[in-house]
Amino acid sequence: MSTDRIREFLARADPPTPCLVVDVDVVRARCRELSGAFEGVALYYAVKANPEPAVVRALVEAGSRFDVASPAEIELCLACGARPESLSYGNTIKKPADIAGAYAAGVRDYVFDAEEDLENLARHAPGSSVSVRLLVDGPASVTPFGRKFGCEPELALVLLKRAADLGLDAAGVAFHVGSQQLDPLAWDAGIAAAAKIAAEVPVRRLNLGGGLGTTYRESAPDVAEYAAAISGSLRRHFPAGVPELLMEPGRALVATAGLLRTEVVLTARKSTVDPLRWVYLDVGRYNGLAETENEAIAYRLEPVGEHTGETGPVILAGPTCDGDDVLYQRTPYRLPLSLRGGDRLDILDAGAYTASYSSVAFNGIPPLRTYCLGTGVDDDG
Repeated sequence: MSTDRIREFLARADPPTPCLVVDVDVVRARCRELSGAFEGVALYYAVKANPEPAVVRALVEAGSRFDVASPAEIELCLACGARPESLSYGNTIKKPADIAGAYAAGVRDYVFDAEEDLENLARHAPGSSVSVRLLVDGPASVTPFGRKFGCEPELALVLLKRAADLGLDAAGVAFHVGSQQLDPLAWDAGIAAAAKIAAEVPVRRLNLGGGLGTTYRESAPDVAEYAAAISGSLRRHFPAGVPELLMEPGRALVATAGLLRTEVVLTARKSTVDPLRWVYLDVGRYNGLAETENEAIAYRLEPVGEHTGETGPVILAGPTCDGDDVLYQRTPYRLPLSLRGGDRLDILDAGAYTASYSSVAFNGIPPLRTYCLGTGVDDDG
C-alpha cells in the first residue's frame, strides 16, 4: 500500500491522535485482486474486520456480499445499500430474537454448529438455507479460534440431515482455518472433511471461510499462492465437480488500506542500568490494538518526522492503568533514542481489527477515530 495519500491527509488535517485513516480505494483494489484470484468464488466481506460505513458502501458498489455476525451489522449493511439476499449470518452463536430479526429483514442464509441453534433457525427462519460449520484440525493460525466454533464431521452429518427434516434448506458445509493463516495448505483438511460429508448427503455449497494472511513484520503468502493451494485441494477432493464456493475475507480486504497514527505519551527506563526504554503510546490494547494480545500481530512502525540518530531497544505499551496493556515485550522493536513525548509514530497495515475492537470508554478513553479517503464525497473523514 502506498501511504502517501494518507500521510498527505494527516499533514493537512492534523487530526487528534490516535486515529485510523483508511484509503477506500485500496479496499476496492484488494476486492478486485481477490475476485480475480478466486474466480468463480463468491466473496462475503467479514464486516467485523472494519465496519466503517464508507468501507461497506465501497464493497456494496464492488459487488461484494457480506458475512454478518449481529443485528447491528445487518442494519449497517442494509443502510449502506446491501441487499438482504447478499447477507450471510455467519455467527453460530445467536439468540432466537436475533434470528427472527434477521429473517424479518430478509436474511435467508445462516451458519450453525449446534442442534439448539438449528431448532431456533427452523422456528424463526423457516425455509432458510443453512450451512453446518465444521471443527477442523489444521496448521495453527496466528490468531486461532480454538474449539469455540464448529462441530466434528460426524455430528455435522447428523445435523445436516436434521436440518432437512426440519424443513430448512440444508445447503452446505462451512469451516474456518483461523485468522491470519500463513499456511496456504491449511484449507485442505476442511475441504477433505466437507467432501466426505458430501459423499453421504447432498451438499451444493462449500464455505471456505476467511483466514487469508496479510504481511505485517512477518511475510504472508500472496493471494495467488493461497488460490493455487485451495484450487488444488478442491480438485483432489471433489473430482466429480466442485460445489458452489464462497469465502469470507476480512483482513485480506482492509488491513493494508489503513494507517494508524499514534502519539508518544512519554518514554521511561525502570532503572539506571536498564538498556530497555519503555515507550508509552496513546493507543493500546483497549482502544485499537487488541490483536497485540500475546504479541500475535506484530505491526510495522515508522516514526514521523526527522529522527536521524541512533536507535535502541524498546518495550511498547498503551496508555491505560491496566498492567496487561503492554503491546510488545518479547517481540524486538528498536526506535530512535531521540523519541520523546509528543512525537508520533505510524502503525502500518492497521485497517483490520483495530477500530472495530476498540472499547467504548475504558479509562475514559474514547473509541478509535476513523477517517476515510477515496469515498468520492469528502476526503476529510
